[in-house]
Amino acid sequence: MKIAFLGTPDFALPSLKMLHERGDDVVVFTQPDKPVGRKAVMTPPPVKKAALEYGMKVYQFDKIKSEEGVAALKAEAPELMVTAAFGQILSRENLAVPKYGCINVHGSLLPKYRGAAPIQWAVINGEKITGVTTMLTDIGLDTGDILLKKETEIGENETAGELFDRLAEMGAELLKETIEALERGELKPIKQNEAEATKCGMIKKEYGHIDFSRGKDAVHNLVRGMNPWPCAYAMLEGEAVKIWKTRHSDAEPSRGEPGLILRADRFNGILVDCGDGVIEILELQFPGAKRMDAANAVLGHKMGFKVFE
Repeated sequence: MKIAFLGTPDFALPSLKMLHERGDDVVVFTQPDKPVGRKAVMTPPPVKKAALEYGMKVYQFDKIKSEEGVAALKAEAPELMVTAAFGQILSRENLAVPKYGCINVHGSLLPKYRGAAPIQWAVINGEKITGVTTMLTDIGLDTGDILLKKETEIGENETAGELFDRLAEMGAELLKETIEALERGELKPIKQNEAEATKCGMIKKEYGHIDFSRGKDAVHNLVRGMNPWPCAYAMLEGEAVKIWKTRHSDAEPSRGEPGLILRADRFNGILVDCGDGVIEILELQFPGAKRMDAANAVLGHKMGFKVFE
């Protein structure tokens, strides 16, 4: 099948690989190269790199709904369009090109978590179950008819990055099932229930500031949801300390003083009061230093009974 694949980050790679292995005739549309790092080296998005390795034709537009973007789509004349974390809103003109429409792979169980960062927010909000959805794309934000869903449990200590990788693979499998059902004429689109719909915005760095008074669960979930980017942090004596990994602990009782470091030594780790319980910090990073485990962190930093803010 002639397919136009629209995707940008790592999340889209398993789906692109699946289409390549299926033997579909794939043309790729992705975001432009962007400057990365202190030297601002122009770097292609992951999907572009993979597509070129597969020998696929690649288009890059700032806006695919521009005249040039629409013209390129029409010139390629795909039978089907597939989107996976593309990062742009499609126009009616874009969606009118493929005769079978556009299938989107979304990292949540729609209609929950419509929007840009469903995986991170599901972890931050302490969800126990999430999954992937394939849907027919319309001009709204993840509002199209649902095709197939697949759910999975979120591990108690699973980070957003780990869940991201799992859902990317699940999304590719679900996309394959969806396309095969389309080819058999067995797809039955279902309208989304607007009463159950929730939205989620993009993640910003400032969202990572830990408020220990919110309780042990909220703190642990924020740390997991902000890993690997932008990473949760707390202020300690005027410095922003990144908190990479935590877990619940019953080694010390809460004193009802959120942010208080109850213990910090090589043998017992770093324990922080959260008001309703205690969190153990397993990995952290001081300004200008490398990420390290708690045992190494306490060697060069006296932390006992100081307060995270």
